[in-house]
Amino acid sequence: MLVPDDAVVANISTLIQLSVAPVFLIAGVAGLLNVFIGRLARIIDKLEAIDHHTLIEKEKNPDFQENAATVKRRNFLVKRMQNINSSIFFGAATGLMVALVILIIFSSALFDFNSKFFIAGSFMTAMIFLVISLILFLREIHFTTSFIKGKRKGAI
Repeated sequence: MLVPDDAVVANISTLIQLSVAPVFLIAGVAGLLNVFIGRLARIIDKLEAIDHHTLIEKEKNPDFQENAATVKRRNFLVKRMQNINSSIFFGAATGLMVALVILIIFSSALFDFNSKFFIAGSFMTAMIFLVISLILFLREIHFTTSFIKGKRKGAI
């Protein structure tokens, strides 16, 4: 019966401890992505409602033209959709990079290579992606609140 070497067990335990923080980061990013996807779904629902209304009106009257406010609203929703899509992309890229950090941690131990630059570079890239994703999300919130403020004033 083979008994694991204490050093090997200690090394694996250390690797698992090192990978726990990135795993929690992945869970946090997953929560953010859930919020982003929820916002995207609401935007898509609103776009579909506008498109459905336009389709119904065109069936009734082939010469129907959307009014300027509807066109402006639709364009605004498309802008929001593109923005939140970008936020989702960078959020998912963050999760991917963090998962890569975990893979590099274990691979470096398994194949015995110096991984500090790979780990640091991957983690820094993940944080840059996360910052971009959050900035885009803040922009989405700004778009939404600016629309609501403009709607109250009668601008849109």
